[in-house]
Amino acid sequence: MLDKDSKGISYMAGFFMLIAFTVGGLMMASLLGNFISQQWTGQNLPVIAKSANPAYSDLMKVVQSLTAILGFFIPTLVTAAMLHRRPFKLLGFSGGGIRPGQIGLVILLIGLSLLVATSLSYLTNSTPLPDAWKIKFDRLEEEYNRQVSAIISLKNAKDYIMALIIMAFIPAVCEETLFRGGLQNFLTRGTRLPWLSIIVVSILFSLAHFSYYGFLSRFFLGIVLGVIFHYSGRLWLSILAHFINNALAITVLYFSIREGMPLQEAMKQDATSFWGILAVPVVVALFLAFKRISKPIRSIE
Repeated sequence: MLDKDSKGISYMAGFFMLIAFTVGGLMMASLLGNFISQQWTGQNLPVIAKSANPAYSDLMKVVQSLTAILGFFIPTLVTAAMLHRRPFKLLGFSGGGIRPGQIGLVILLIGLSLLVATSLSYLTNSTPLPDAWKIKFDRLEEEYNRQVSAIISLKNAKDYIMALIIMAFIPAVCEETLFRGGLQNFLTRGTRLPWLSIIVVSILFSLAHFSYYGFLSRFFLGIVLGVIFHYSGRLWLSILAHFINNALAITVLYFSIREGMPLQEAMKQDATSFWGILAVPVVVALFLAFKRISKPIRSIE
């Protein structure tokens, strides 16, 4: 589905180009991160990451940000520029018209969607697994928790604000640029099958986090973010929803730590019931309202 600003390259080609550029960007980020680690500490980055030593917190913050920017944001922007004369418009950054009602519905949507997501997480955690699989998945979760605890300490308000920037805002911007503004957008334009695109990209989004226990919950949240972008055409709205999701998780950790709970223990807190699934009909109703309020905005583009 090309328009007057398209450069003639198909969006399906753009979809696969973006995947290739993302892999290349992540490799470049890894090499650069390793170089910075060697200059900073005299040790290779994998050694630093595995140690999860809080003394290297500043280094890991830099590496985390570089990975998001070089691995997600820049490859998407480069691909969009190859496909379109107005890359920011193509990705959904430009074009005003965001209404207060849309923002309010996005906040309600992500809040209720988190209830559903926690229920899906509980379902995943309650599903029996072969012992060998469980050991492997548990090890992955523990390694992730150690790395996160090395990046953020959340001992005071300054740490909390820094965590919101490094672990909430930057990932929200960069991941939404890649997954919704880039992959979902290009696949939808290439196939003209928006729901197929939303589902495929939500699977990729969840797989990219390398977590079995969080797969279903992240897949569901990916769908929520994808539908927000599809109906509105405004990437900032899905970025807002993603940021709220991340910020709420960090906020819960922060107050848990203030109450005396160790960070890694706070990160291991799991959902305890399926009751959140009852929010699904309300989420659907909110989406219908969001679609209705967003339609006039999209129709004038």
